[in-house]
Amino acid sequence: MTDDRPGAANGLAAEPAAGPLAGRVALVAGATRGAGRAIAVALGAAGATVYATGRTTRDRVSEVGRPGETIEETAELITAAGGTGVAVRTDHLVPDEVRELIARIDAERGRLDILVNDIWGGDHLLDFDTRMWEIDLDRGLRMLELGVRSHAVTSSCALPLLIRNPGGLVVEMTDGTAEYNRRFRGNFFYDLAKNAPIRMASNLAEDLRDLGCAAVALTPGWLRSEQMLDHFGVREENWRDGCAKDPHFAISESPVYTGRAVAALAADPDRQRWTGQSLSSGQLAREYGFTDADGSRPDAWRYLAEVVHGGKPTPAGEYR
Repeated sequence: MTDDRPGAANGLAAEPAAGPLAGRVALVAGATRGAGRAIAVALGAAGATVYATGRTTRDRVSEVGRPGETIEETAELITAAGGTGVAVRTDHLVPDEVRELIARIDAERGRLDILVNDIWGGDHLLDFDTRMWEIDLDRGLRMLELGVRSHAVTSSCALPLLIRNPGGLVVEMTDGTAEYNRRFRGNFFYDLAKNAPIRMASNLAEDLRDLGCAAVALTPGWLRSEQMLDHFGVREENWRDGCAKDPHFAISESPVYTGRAVAALAADPDRQRWTGQSLSSGQLAREYGFTDADGSRPDAWRYLAEVVHGGKPTPAGEYR
């Protein structure tokens, strides 16, 4: 594992952070880009110290990494937002690396208040609308490693530190709410990989309940990740041009929305009321009053249920 706190190399101490999460320590596992990066930055903006992990660094790009999307850049964005960013290269499928990471957090901070399991990186393995036995088995099992095993490894190693103090929060990131995911998600292995975190959050809630800690599953809506923007041939500044390719893209949301959802949840002194539940960014926006970067409040999962699958003739703009 590599990299140190910004300023540590030249002996500079970080300024004390302000904000509702000042003094809190977070680990965002899978923070190189997309929702993971946005969550890490939003927690930093709320004053937290955030350990941003992943496998792509400025010196080494993983098999799913892209140049310019590194944990060091995420840590710099966290610090620029007002928190303290710490980049640590970690393969969350290797228990010893995760144990070393947690030992470092313990040694440096003595606590862990927020764990966000956002590890994935399996989109390149997807073959939608392919029957289970026609999917390459190695590709399918790799999806389960990335989306299920990595989360279990990280929680197993991190929770002994998180439970030292009451009020800890575990956020299992996934794709789809529990209600929506009753539908088949188009690929046997993807369906399992995205339903498992919902069940993990429910199970962890039971284990954590009498310790004063909470666990939830959280999904973005139609996320305008870097990969999705590339697919539509647009950038965040002109994302609406993608609606010409698919009108439903009008309900999409930026990663900022997801980041604000996690930050609002973490800052809620009554967050325990959510424990064990499957939540969405749009749902939490209605509860806490935050908006996406453009001031809107998209509710993609309600739109999908009512319009796409329910046949309600309502434009996507009505769900923003």
